Amino acid sequence: MTHFDDDVALDRALDPLVLALDIGSTATRGGVHDASGRRVHGLQHKVPHAFTVAPDGTSVIDPDQVTAEVEQVLDAVTGDPRLGTRIAGVAMDTFAASLIGVDAAGRALTPCFTYADSRSSAAVTALREQLDEHAVQQRTGTRLHTSYHAPRLRWLAETQPRLVAQAAAWWSLGEYVFARLIGQPLAGTSTVAWTGLLDRRTGALDAELLAAAGLEPGQLSPPRDMDQPAPATAGRPALVRAVWFPVITDGFASNIGSGALDATVLTAATATSGALRVLLDGPADPLPFGLWNYRVAADRTLLGGAINDVGRAVSWAQSTLRLSPGIAAALSAAPSDATPLVLPYLTGERAPGWAGGARAVFGGVSAATDADSLFRGMAEGVAMTYARVADELRPAASRIIEVAAAGRVSNDLPEWLQVLADVLGRPVTHVTRRRATQRGTALLALDVLAPGVPRAPRATGATYEPRSAHAEHYAVRRERFAEAYEVLVKP
Repeated sequence: MTHFDDDVALDRALDPLVLALDIGSTATRGGVHDASGRRVHGLQHKVPHAFTVAPDGTSVIDPDQVTAEVEQVLDAVTGDPRLGTRIAGVAMDTFAASLIGVDAAGRALTPCFTYADSRSSAAVTALREQLDEHAVQQRTGTRLHTSYHAPRLRWLAETQPRLVAQAAAWWSLGEYVFARLIGQPLAGTSTVAWTGLLDRRTGALDAELLAAAGLEPGQLSPPRDMDQPAPATAGRPALVRAVWFPVITDGFASNIGSGALDATVLTAATATSGALRVLLDGPADPLPFGLWNYRVAADRTLLGGAINDVGRAVSWAQSTLRLSPGIAAALSAAPSDATPLVLPYLTGERAPGWAGGARAVFGGVSAATDADSLFRGMAEGVAMTYARVADELRPAASRIIEVAAAGRVSNDLPEWLQVLADVLGRPVTHVTRRRATQRGTALLALDVLAPGVPRAPRATGATYEPRSAHAEHYAVRRERFAEAYEVLVKP
């Protein structure tokens, strides 16, 4: 059955209401949801932003800028006097694996380093020589990579030792925003897990990695599950009764918002960055070396792998290439051997190879190659990065019966989902609900505030079945992709 987005008018919204904030790679968003998880019509707001990037691997954003954006969202969505005090909770998700050094007063000493900042690649190499990476991954569920705290802090200690000495604490972006808003850096379990320092089984910080990073345990916020919100604080009248939930990661929220609530549904997130993720009861065993397994609650973990460049790859192609107005036709066309083979690593690779310094490669380009063919090659390359992660997932997630695709790329270019289904060799269902991540954040808060209220169904569109006629073509393309990766990318 197909469902479409279903906003609800404020006068028909079910109490309690939740204000969900979502800080993504391209914008800060927020909106009010009712107890069934529906968006309240007219009480949504978005403030665009962009990372500051540079060829040396820099990828940062100003944390005070983002705090101001959150303030704008709060003002915009709580200004309706009809709200009264119906909002019972405020919840936030952010892009994962962010890092900010703060002084004793909680003022930022650094920009916010994003997941895509790869300047700590030399520190990754050093840590891989010093530590047993397989053992680290089995404990924390994470590899040694530029996205995580240990390499970043090692790099900062080498390049900016005075700054590191001044830092009283190291927060994520969400913690920083909450500290500015309510005086408490509330870190959800998933937020701490995405530092790469949290034991996926015990929920304790990993002593070996703390030492390698030069960190004291007190410099990180303790992890909180969603059933541990902070009390309401003085502030905006509409929020006077609202509790504040610990900040979670967008990956966790995206699974919930896409309807991937258990081990049978695999989410394909298709935003600026992407991922394949499945929610498990307890830790994954076995844990494939190419994947991560984050503790997201006392009894749940998230297994999967992240992909840096999905919507980012599409945006790069749209702004750089002279694409035709009907670019969707290039995705709908039958596959061709003349399509360039593209390894789409514009900002490095995370899963499954974890080559942080990787960059994009275009192969098979001839004088007859046009812009649309390059775009098709980029789209196929992105699909093949998902397939590489899916191959790693199979041994540890054997119960999957559905792939649910959600995010900007799925919504803007649904034709690409047919390419993804053909490459994966399994059906892909389009989750059409925009802001699925924000919805997931609201639902997790509602699990605490309104556990007995039935939730509105997720909005879905077409299911794309893999076409057997194209199976052999993509099998050959995947072999060529793997060969090129081994020669040109493999760390």
